[in-house]
Amino acid sequence: MFAGMQGWHLLIVLAVILLLFGAAKLPALAKSVGQSARVFKGEMKAMKEEDATAPSTTPSVAAEPTTAKDAGTDSENPPRT
Repeated sequence: MFAGMQGWHLLIVLAVILLLFGAAKLPALAKSVGQSARVFKGEMKAMKEEDATAPSTTPSVAAEPTTAKDAGTDSENPPRT
């Protein structure tokens, strides 16, 4: 798809991106993309570690404990009357 792309093609693409997003928003955009990639990488690493430590048999699903919030009561914000 990009086999015939040359250097000046890349410059045109970068100019269009600059026009669309503006110079002020590009650093924030790059920062958010970097943070998202870092979070994704961390989650993938955690999943691989979890798979490596899991037993070879099928794990059983444990029931989650019920909390007051799940039951519909909230001690910090009582229901309005």
